Amino acid sequence: MSVAQSFLLLCSLLIFSLSPITAQTSFRPKALVLRVAKDTATLQYVTQIKQRTPLVPVKLTVHLGGNILWVDCEKGYVSSTNKTARCGSAQCNLANAKACGGGICGAGPDNPISNTGTHGDIRIDVLSIQSTDGRNPGRAVTVPNFIFLCGSEFVLQGLASGVVGIAGLGRSKVALPSQLAAAFSLKRKFALCLSPFDDGAIVFGDGPYYDLNNFDVSKNLKYTPLFINKVNTASGFLGEPSVEYFIGVTSVHVNGKAVPLNKTLLSIDNEGVGGTKISTVNPYTVLETSIYKALVQAFASAMPKVARVAPVAPFGACFRLQDIGFTRIGPVVPQIDLVLQNKNVVWSIHGQNSMVQIGGDALCLGFVDGGVNPRTSIVIGARQLENNLLQFDLATSRLGFSDSLLFERATCTFNFTSIA
Repeated sequence: MSVAQSFLLLCSLLIFSLSPITAQTSFRPKALVLRVAKDTATLQYVTQIKQRTPLVPVKLTVHLGGNILWVDCEKGYVSSTNKTARCGSAQCNLANAKACGGGICGAGPDNPISNTGTHGDIRIDVLSIQSTDGRNPGRAVTVPNFIFLCGSEFVLQGLASGVVGIAGLGRSKVALPSQLAAAFSLKRKFALCLSPFDDGAIVFGDGPYYDLNNFDVSKNLKYTPLFINKVNTASGFLGEPSVEYFIGVTSVHVNGKAVPLNKTLLSIDNEGVGGTKISTVNPYTVLETSIYKALVQAFASAMPKVARVAPVAPFGACFRLQDIGFTRIGPVVPQIDLVLQNKNVVWSIHGQNSMVQIGGDALCLGFVDGGVNPRTSIVIGARQLENNLLQFDLATSRLGFSDSLLFERATCTFNFTSIA
């Protein structure tokens, strides 16, 4: 064999051996998906990513307002690709890290369930996530230099069984939505669809989002602006904006009638107090005391033939189950409307989302009293989000939201959340 022939043979072998890697790295997903399950013991919403080298499954509690993904690094974190971020590096700047020690930058992983926190290193490692075309599951793709934060074991207190950290979806540059969009040139938006069971989803990138009945659940979205609270709602630091998602509720109606409220509570003041935000870590909607009392009074008055029963914590208003009928959208109770920028843009809450069954004889209004001076007047909790599609568009600062998918005989169950 001549030298030229040997060279050609070597080149062809190299091309053959490298082509699978090239195909894998050149694949550009349309969207990415995480499956979300409800933990019945804690009412937290839990997802799972794969991280490290070799890849291992990592179970995380979903925090819509979290600024970063953090995991416990004290117990069994082993990875050949794990790197620390050096002070002054691009990763530290993206993470807005304020602390530096031993040449390594750090920040504070916080647990919104137990309200605990600590200091941890900013690190970089491999992350793997499943792709989707919005209808079917696709191949897994990897981010080789995903930025995350190391937490400590004690910060896991109160998290669901098996959870080793928090999946932050907030408006920061290092939260999951921003990092994944940057890594794969996706549109800077993500959709959240929570289920009362184990088949909800988070989709990073654009729709469509087809359910098991081949219905695109994003077809009938309404839109409202997302607002930025100029005060960090986690730390209270003035001049450091919150990464949580706020919307503009202008009034609350029950069965079409306005609930009398102190309207100043619905706006965010100069100290970052007031307004309305959306949360996945609050299991139920939390209302400032005067708003809560007014809502309960209006709700009960709209059901004069339904008997009240003793309240069951954490709820303050419960009703006799046998007095209430049921349809496919849940108990037949007064509709609660959050009126947004005008009367044509309304977030409607129906029986399946507004009521919680306690035992065999009580239905309780699934809203709780948040006290007289909460930082945020209305926190829309996870129960009120279930089987509603929410699309957070970070580029345009806009929220798309559906009515209950149960009206369309649809749910947050998607074929593309299955394992590819």
